[in-house]
Amino acid sequence: MVSSTPHPSRLKYLSLGVLVLQTTSLVLTMRYSRTQKEDGPRYLASSAVVAAEVLKIFTCTFIVFMENKYSLRAMNLLLKEEIVKKPVETMKLAVPAGIYTLQNNLLYVALSNLDAATYQWPTDSTGEQKVLTAGSQVVGVAAVLTACMSSGFAGVYFEKILKETKQSVWVRNIQLGLFSFLLGLLGMMVYDGRSVRQSGMFQGYNAITWTVVVLQAMGGLVVAVVIKYADNILKGFATSVSIIVSTLISYFVLNDFHPTGVFFLGAMLVIAATFLYGYHGKPANGAVKV
Repeated sequence: MVSSTPHPSRLKYLSLGVLVLQTTSLVLTMRYSRTQKEDGPRYLASSAVVAAEVLKIFTCTFIVFMENKYSLRAMNLLLKEEIVKKPVETMKLAVPAGIYTLQNNLLYVALSNLDAATYQWPTDSTGEQKVLTAGSQVVGVAAVLTACMSSGFAGVYFEKILKETKQSVWVRNIQLGLFSFLLGLLGMMVYDGRSVRQSGMFQGYNAITWTVVVLQAMGGLVVAVVIKYADNILKGFATSVSIIVSTLISYFVLNDFHPTGVFFLGAMLVIAATFLYGYHGKPANGAVKV
């Protein structure tokens, strides 16, 4: 009898490919959603993060429901056993959840402080350019570096948790999502509480906004699968490849990016590093692998 379960190596590369596709789609869709002209208020990024976490929790819960042969009783017993009765194991997920929340906030800080400084916008008449202060650039760069380091630590930590337990990756995602939801909700009320109280959490939402939310939720699930069956380094490579693909689409399709020699150098380094990391050479002198 042939098993219907995909081979781990095949699942690894399939999840990596899906991650590249998802990240590329998310970058392009999110950029479009944040730059399109709106008649009313623009949607709150913090609310989109919270909505994505809710969608991720519901999706993982449904998958666990399916794995338990559509039995609510079996699913409830499993979740109670793995989440409620193991508070120490559950609390371990608060660490990456907190770091991911911090990372999202830092990236928003970086975007606010580096966007105008990196892309200098000439006016239509005089050719003058608007540049942020040096202090703003320092804040933006510091936010980016801190986000990168925190993201790396969170990825390795989450990988350790996933690979040291036989618990379902979907249950782990429910645990992670619960903490991320609570922290994201807290952040939304702290930073955008006034706007939420005035116009509601879903102000400015449209079909494009919901597409971004779905892609964000999907990304969290795909990343978990990649870390489970591959590792955090390959996940980083997949993200880097998606950046290159997004940039090429921006150049050839959207015509709003002009690559430089530094970009091509970085792209070649990423591609070379990806192939070198995944390359398995033949054993020397006919040696047999044990």
